[in-house]
Amino acid sequence: MTQMFRTMATSHKSIYGALAANVLIAITKFIAGAVTNSGSMTSEGVHSLVDTTNELLLLLGIHQSKKPPDRRRPFGYGKELYFWSFIVSILIFGLGGGISIYQGYMHIQHAEELGDPFWNYIVLSASILFEGTSLIIAIKEFNKVRGDQAWWQAIVRSKDPSSFLVLFEDAAAVTGLFVVMIFVYLSHALNKPFLDGVASIIVGLLLVAVSLVLARESRSLLMGEGIAPATQKRIIELAEKDEAVLKVLNIISDYRSPDEVLLLLIVAFKADLDTSEINEAIARIREEIKEEFKLIRYIIIQPEYYEENKSKAGADEQQLMF
Repeated sequence: MTQMFRTMATSHKSIYGALAANVLIAITKFIAGAVTNSGSMTSEGVHSLVDTTNELLLLLGIHQSKKPPDRRRPFGYGKELYFWSFIVSILIFGLGGGISIYQGYMHIQHAEELGDPFWNYIVLSASILFEGTSLIIAIKEFNKVRGDQAWWQAIVRSKDPSSFLVLFEDAAAVTGLFVVMIFVYLSHALNKPFLDGVASIIVGLLLVAVSLVLARESRSLLMGEGIAPATQKRIIELAEKDEAVLKVLNIISDYRSPDEVLLLLIVAFKADLDTSEINEAIARIREEIKEEFKLIRYIIIQPEYYEENKSKAGADEQQLMF
């Protein structure tokens, strides 16, 4: 049962690994881009700088999401992580993708002779090594919580954007580095300086594509995602097996953070129960649900009036109409 209610735990290890790699790589890329007059290298430097900022914002989001509830935020600050994850996707789009595409366009329009590519190859090789190491760490951390799910399925179902954000960033970084290395070689081998700008545009388009996927997933979490249908079904079973319950009329849920779920159950109790018996039943149902689903922190159970015979008559009437 815990399999269908799996959450993606925040991977601090992958974030710190990516942060350390991106700081060092950004510095070396900017130096190499300035020395060799390579637009694609400068674009890659911008990419690493944006990634560095992204990791810092993710760490900020994780820190803010752990703040305890207060009078202003009675359900806590868990959605801070979703907010900052969405900001990260915007930064990848604007600063990463937008600047890279602009620089690529300018280098195509005003192509300049490239300098000695030796340092470009050194920096690119070192960057691939560092980014590759960071990607391997991110993959290992993601696999710990992915289980037997397919990759894309695990990403869509994940409630922790920090896990797949780092994964996507590192994958885009490694792909971009190989693209730049190929085009740096071609621009010198064919004596076509504008190819350096083409590489920058390809890197920019890659970042834009990644940012759109991340924005889609982060927005979905920020707007409010509920628990899986299979989990809803199981919770309804737990509630309806209580002797005091007639029927669960509705179930509403919302992830407040990757590790906290708000659950609202609208329940029809048997008509012959008094207030104290209903309260006791509510306490039992809460206990049953929390025992099986540890992530459900807040459970609100609202009693509702329900006429079973009237409901059945209405359903029969609808069938006759159709």
